[in-house]
Amino acid sequence: MYKHILVATDGSELALKGLEHGLALAKAVGAKVTILTVSEPLHPEAVRAARLAGVEIASSRYDQQLNSLMKERFAFVEDRARDHDIKVNLVHEIDDSPAEAIVRTAKLSECDLIVMSSHGRRGVQKMLLGSQTSEVLVKTPVPVLVIR
Repeated sequence: MYKHILVATDGSELALKGLEHGLALAKAVGAKVTILTVSEPLHPEAVRAARLAGVEIASSRYDQQLNSLMKERFAFVEDRARDHDIKVNLVHEIDDSPAEAIVRTAKLSECDLIVMSSHGRRGVQKMLLGSQTSEVLVKTPVPVLVIR
């Protein structure tokens, strides 16, 4: 059925549900798994604010924090994958739009299913808060399994 599943995670408790579901599904169907996490780039306004506060190397500090966070997140993901007896490919992208990074990674990795979690917001709340899940659904030809 599915040969390569992309699981998008931001490390949140809600995303853990998607991770667990994606790993269990991959185990059941014998699929490869790519785990993707997307971080926002350091914006120029933040660099300027840091300089005004006396921090000259804001970008390298940001990179160090991201590296530390990714090591921790990916160690957790690898532990969960081991519990499911699955090997995973870990990918970290930096992009202003997590949805675009998810769609791009799914295409480049030739994934045939995207698994991601969503709060399931509707109406005005969805319009005000935006929805990466909705954006992925609109932009990808790949089937998307949404976990709530």
